[in-house]
Amino acid sequence: MRPGAARRERGRNARVGLALAGGGPLGAVYEIGALCALQDALPDLRLDALDGYVGVSAGAIVASALANGMTPRQLAAAFIERDGDAADRIDPTVFFHPALGEFAQRLSRLPLLGAQAFWRYAIEGRSALASLETLGRALPVGLFSSEALESRLREVLSRPGRSNHFRELATRLVLVATDLDSGQAVPFGAPGHDQVPVSLAAAASAALPGLFPPVMIDGRAYVDGALKKTLHASVLLDAGIELLFCLNPLVPFEAWSPRRRHSTNGPHAPIPSLVEGGLPVVMSQTFRSLIHSRLELGMKGYERSHPGTDIVLFEPDHHDPQMFLANIFSVSQRVRLAEHAYQSTRRRLRSQRSGLAQRLERHGLMLDHAALDDPGRVLLARPVRPAQDTLRRLEDLLNDLEQVLARAALSPDTALRGAP
Repeated sequence: MRPGAARRERGRNARVGLALAGGGPLGAVYEIGALCALQDALPDLRLDALDGYVGVSAGAIVASALANGMTPRQLAAAFIERDGDAADRIDPTVFFHPALGEFAQRLSRLPLLGAQAFWRYAIEGRSALASLETLGRALPVGLFSSEALESRLREVLSRPGRSNHFRELATRLVLVATDLDSGQAVPFGAPGHDQVPVSLAAAASAALPGLFPPVMIDGRAYVDGALKKTLHASVLLDAGIELLFCLNPLVPFEAWSPRRRHSTNGPHAPIPSLVEGGLPVVMSQTFRSLIHSRLELGMKGYERSHPGTDIVLFEPDHHDPQMFLANIFSVSQRVRLAEHAYQSTRRRLRSQRSGLAQRLERHGLMLDHAALDDPGRVLLARPVRPAQDTLRRLEDLLNDLEQVLARAALSPDTALRGAP
């Protein structure tokens, strides 16, 4: 039986897809936590048996595993916990193996490039800056190698019942990378681009320039697929997907806002201006803002080009410091972050359940309200604080009521239909 062949036992008629954006190891942890929450809320929908997946960067790794029949809970055990199946374990440290081969190759060029720079300055009379540009060719194009990640992913996807080959999968899987020399997005897994191993395509999609050298495939250099678009959801929308879940882990952080102004402690406590965090924090905020602005434009475009498709987007709260300042190098931090993503997604589902439930029912899907309202449900074992949970449940109820009233104020018919 081909991997994922038993996919049609769901009690629904709609074609459902999943689009996963990037975000490095942090993004993968968020997506896994959010997917576990979504799976718990929709027990009739198997997220490891959908009609199509598209992944970009870290989302490509998660999508590859889901398309091979790995459940969100299995992904949590493989990527976050250390007590899962060792054969499936993907430690985030595989993202950070030094690119020693790249360093050696560039260093070997330094004597010749140094001589050329000296010649242009001393003999040809060029400026010192123009001569130094020659030495730029000796700089590594990436700090970390993708080889360890590709190798580990190949091992996981080659286990019995899975496949590292697009053509052997029973569902549509597209992993988007960018051709460095042309700047064009390449949908690996689509017809004409499905001869590449899934693990290699995923490594190429995750090769963020500056951090990872380009991944060579058939003589071409490929880098992160997010250079062109954040989600590339049109790959699935054009294929006839009727309900599309989208996950985007990276959002710009609102360090100071009316929501946080009057709080002096807790998750929404004000923090100093981001500029005090130095260059890494400033660059992170800049990158997040750029990709999120593209996402917003893309979502508006999808609504216009595919008005008959329901698109549901999940992403972190813009006021959430835990998703902005998280450290995924620590196992305990990864566990805490995954649990945070799980619980915040459950809160989002509760706070929007009225409108969301009606949209899902159009596709034969029902929210499990008992699971959503269960205060003791967790992704990973942790103590439950009843007082805090009660306050959050009350906030969710008020948010849901606010949305219902807002829809009713706009149009009674719209409120009854539960339109987005």
